Amino acid sequence: SLQRAYPNPFNPITTISFALPEDINVLLEVYNINGRIISKLIDNNMKAGYHSVIWNAESHSSGVYFIKMVAGEYTNTQKLILVK
Repeated sequence: SLQRAYPNPFNPITTISFALPEDINVLLEVYNINGRIISKLIDNNMKAGYHSVIWNAESHSSGVYFIKMVAGEYTNTQKLILVK
């Protein structure tokens, strides 16, 4: 499961947390408002349990971004707001 990013809105660092019920391949990507991938945070096999990743958006402009998590058949998307 993908938890809410904290903080959100953020400037320029936010933490994305998620839980995995089993060992599985995880893909965690950040998209801009136009649907383009701007950052791939995770793309590998991960152990079951609780995990978190920090996204530093210092090089990106203020605006709305989306974080997408895919783990097996689970897919979730979350809106992030970067305010500089």
